[in-house]
Amino acid sequence: MDKSMNSNEPFDLRLPTPGCYLDPEKAGMDSDAVFQGMTAHLFYTLGKLATSASPHDLYMALSYAVKDRLMTRYLASQEVIRKKPQKTVAYLSAEFLIGPQLSNNLLNLGITQEAEDALKRFGIESLSTILEVEEEPGLGNGGLGRLAACYLESLASLQVPAVGYGIRYEFGIFNQLIRDGWQVEVTDKWLKGGWPWELPQPDESCFVGFGGRTESYRDDKGNYRSRWIPSEHAIGVPHDVPVLGYRVNTCDRLRLWRADATESFDFYAFNIGDYYGAVEEKVASETLSKVLYPNDGTDEGRRLRLKQQHFFVSCSLQDMLRSLEKRSIPITEFPKHWTVQLNDTHPAIAVAELMRLLIDQYQISWDKAWNITTSSVAYTNHTLLPEALEKWDLGLFNDLLPRHLEIIYEINWRFLQQLRLRYPGDDKILQKLSIIDEEGSKSVRMAHLATIGAHHINGVAALHSDLIKRQLLPELAKLWPEKFTNVTNGVTPRRWVALSNPSLSNLLEEEVGPDWITNMELLQKLEEKKDDNNFLQKFEETKLNGKRKLSNFIHSKTGILVDPSSLFDVQVKRIHQYKRQHLNALQIIAQYLRIKNGTNNYEVPRTIIFGGKAAPGYFMAKLMIRFINGIADVVNSDPDMDGLLRVVFLPDYNVKLGEIVYPATDLSEQISTAGKEASGTGNMKFAMNGALTIGTLDGANVELRDLVKKENFFLFGKTESEIMDLKNNNYSPKTFIDQCAELKEVIRLIEIGHFSNGDKELFKPLLNSLTGHDPFFVMADFEDYLNKQDVVSKCWNNKKSWNKMALLNTARSGYFSSDRSIREYCKSIWKVSPMPVEITCDVEELTN
Repeated sequence: MDKSMNSNEPFDLRLPTPGCYLDPEKAGMDSDAVFQGMTAHLFYTLGKLATSASPHDLYMALSYAVKDRLMTRYLASQEVIRKKPQKTVAYLSAEFLIGPQLSNNLLNLGITQEAEDALKRFGIESLSTILEVEEEPGLGNGGLGRLAACYLESLASLQVPAVGYGIRYEFGIFNQLIRDGWQVEVTDKWLKGGWPWELPQPDESCFVGFGGRTESYRDDKGNYRSRWIPSEHAIGVPHDVPVLGYRVNTCDRLRLWRADATESFDFYAFNIGDYYGAVEEKVASETLSKVLYPNDGTDEGRRLRLKQQHFFVSCSLQDMLRSLEKRSIPITEFPKHWTVQLNDTHPAIAVAELMRLLIDQYQISWDKAWNITTSSVAYTNHTLLPEALEKWDLGLFNDLLPRHLEIIYEINWRFLQQLRLRYPGDDKILQKLSIIDEEGSKSVRMAHLATIGAHHINGVAALHSDLIKRQLLPELAKLWPEKFTNVTNGVTPRRWVALSNPSLSNLLEEEVGPDWITNMELLQKLEEKKDDNNFLQKFEETKLNGKRKLSNFIHSKTGILVDPSSLFDVQVKRIHQYKRQHLNALQIIAQYLRIKNGTNNYEVPRTIIFGGKAAPGYFMAKLMIRFINGIADVVNSDPDMDGLLRVVFLPDYNVKLGEIVYPATDLSEQISTAGKEASGTGNMKFAMNGALTIGTLDGANVELRDLVKKENFFLFGKTESEIMDLKNNNYSPKTFIDQCAELKEVIRLIEIGHFSNGDKELFKPLLNSLTGHDPFFVMADFEDYLNKQDVVSKCWNNKKSWNKMALLNTARSGYFSSDRSIREYCKSIWKVSPMPVEITCDVEELTN
């Protein structure tokens, strides 16, 4: 490869056309320039006078003014790649939970105060008034999408060329309401007021096919070929979202695909009176980008979900290949210019689609195409749960993607030939490793396809990566040990400390300087302050500021009054049995009983806070939400609990709410069954913000405990190997129930309907699961968990010691910056280097 392609020397972008990138009137960073930009956009873009502008109008005007200042960097970053080609990261993900953009861009540009000053001239005294107006983009659901967003931000901050590829969902997964204790899903219309951060690029649209048939032929050289003749098409229209790095000129992009019909309106159908048929194709095509994760409990839902995955993957790969053609770069050099990262199995069809494009469209031989594919694609596994490892019914797959199935059969045949040489006569291992699952209803195993087609497979925490090799894909790991590696997840400190916790951020800057935000290892200097009472008091005050803010939010949203001086005990994450919100709920009942019975040994006021969404079709998770709210109703209405115990379920948990919750948390609940959580990233955000963790040895908890040291982490529960032993020895939850009198009493209280207004049937499915099969070993861990909560209470009563432990969590959390994660990906998997962008033109040069 040309040495220049991996150079990390700054690239001087000398702009030949005055005003092409740096318009002096739209580049100013002081408050006057921001004010003038807002005024211009109010008038010319929104058609409003300042005197009649609503808060939403001012939000839009400020956003457009900020986007003006992104454009120089955005276009310059694209031009650098065009003029000096370098390998670019393509991050393919079904989700990008990017959160609100205005505050993040103000921070990264360094003009937050200037924006606040400009707003005061419009009569707005606080920037927060405008920030609250912004709708959260409905582009993701949970940790997977939030991780993708953190990684894009870190890539830009580290000045690495990158494009995130996903779907521009018109509606997010859903907004969550709580009615009578139950989750109610309502449509997330996040685009209803307009979204100023996107740049539609209709001239770069792509065609995507579905269904139809294949036919074989011989090309003009006599080579056997196959062509796909789809029965339907959709158009993918790209919408680019600038992703600015922190205080650098690099501005990468998130390219989201919106589905359009190839023919929006059938005049013939309309003219003969078929009014619905006239727009049928348009409706069917646009459904592809309507909603995140359609319910896959139905045939139509599964069909739509597979179509979505192929849609955005095909558009993205076509876009990458087209970028080479535009620059007159041979397609065979694809791996030198693109590294394609699959964020879980949702984009795994990329292996077959890239092969199809190379073989069918560019007429490249199978061996060369396979070498290009396996040199370009890498795969991140995010789960060990069988139900989350996607498999597609063979009939459905053949109906929608017949050419891809042919290619997958060929990939599989060649792979199995390798296995036959390695394991002669061992049909069982061939059946186990085949991409095609032959048992029951035959299906395509997407994790196997991704693993076979990728040059690296990584887990997202040390334990998780080990379990991939030992339990999930042991034979494949033995076959290709060099492919398997680990990159522990990380989160961006810009969003999760600097933005969400300004009082802590200011304290950190005073103590270790401003560079901590891009070099989290500098926080280790805080350890010198662990016995400094004055500093510990300041550190505690930053926490109290966050708790006051969250207390006000809780009261405004739920009507519940909570005491900011109480211990804020928080579990916010997707609602799932393996994450064990019901274990937390059971210990609340035990604490409730202790207070009622006068056996509470530690008079520690607690506010226990939950937040998270359950998948609409996941009955048990929705019942868990109802269970938590049933407990909250009883606890919060009982005078005996006043000043001692409060339970809160925060509805519609998202990034905006997370920015309020993380800074306010004293105790972080990371209590999943050992061996089930791939990594978790909430644990990292909590630790950065000075929360202590109560948790199992699961996911990144293992590394978190090693880093903050065991004395600053509340460990409980069975280990992964102990869980396996229980499973292999006919685990019986009844054994553990009989050994724990408090657990028996908790179960009895639920059975008699104490938390369901006397309805003994409501929570019976939950109880039957816990006392019968107990698939996530809640009963096995309950007593140890309850005892460790006593240790938490004891520690809380010594506030100086608690503050010291909290400070050390922050000081030792630097490893969990997503900057570190991205550096590891760049070095060990992607083989890419930074390319700093220098914008050398000044105002005088442009105006001459």
